[in-house]
Amino acid sequence: MSKYGLVLEGGGMRGAYTAGALAWLVDNNIEFDYGVGISAGAVNLCSYLLKSKEYLHDITVKYTSDKKNVGLIPLLKEHRYVGYDYMFDHLLRDEVKYDTSPIKDKNMPMEFGVYDMNQEKTIFFNAQDLDPDLRMLKASCSLPIAGRIVDYNGYRFLDGGISIMIPIERSIEAGCDKNMVIITKPEGYRRKAAGPFMQKLMTFNYRKYKKMVYDYTHRHESYNRQMELIEKEVKDGNCILIRPSETIPVKRFSGDPENLKKLYELGYKDMETRKEEILKFMQNKNHM
Repeated sequence: MSKYGLVLEGGGMRGAYTAGALAWLVDNNIEFDYGVGISAGAVNLCSYLLKSKEYLHDITVKYTSDKKNVGLIPLLKEHRYVGYDYMFDHLLRDEVKYDTSPIKDKNMPMEFGVYDMNQEKTIFFNAQDLDPDLRMLKASCSLPIAGRIVDYNGYRFLDGGISIMIPIERSIEAGCDKNMVIITKPEGYRRKAAGPFMQKLMTFNYRKYKKMVYDYTHRHESYNRQMELIEKEVKDGNCILIRPSETIPVKRFSGDPENLKKLYELGYKDMETRKEEILKFMQNKNHM
């Protein structure tokens, strides 16, 4: 019998697309044997497992566009371009009361990736590693330069997307021979190498972490390799790839509420458009 995996890319604010697609899965009662997320995909995965369309929508459409989350205010308050402290330590934990304990209590089959600065590689944690202060989810989203290294339980973490942006290989290693992969890039996209300025910035700021700098400045190679594997899996009938059918002006760190809402709705609409294909792919897992 096949084992079905759900694989989620990150993408920052572009994760609104993923959230819309996951809301469709919630509405259609589609579940998986295993899920894995990177960066924003880790948060979206938790919201999906909690079956909360409110979390999926509000976190990606309403909260990420908050002026305290990106830009001048976090630069002044946190000395970083992205307000990860504000988003996770204040907004999600204290105001929203974002509660992942049901995932941990039920030990749901899920994983999320973070970059371990001690080992200088991306490692994966599971439901039992989710904490009420959201430190692990914060770590999973904290990109170099944009955010600080997150210290937790003797570890030093950054965003797992430093070296693994689409964790398809992790899902296959977990025994999933059928996978739904949701990404935020349009058809034909291929990641390019980091520019000279970013390479110098990374080298200067993380000079003690040469392997991490190498991983970051070569992550385009990892991304393109992961996409090649996904495309092969699609061709072989083992994978269904969900990606934006339209281009909406939302970038990793920039997007107004109106366009984020459009992107979220596009994710939902693209799933509905491909409903017959999705149900056929999932027919041995979900009987609807």
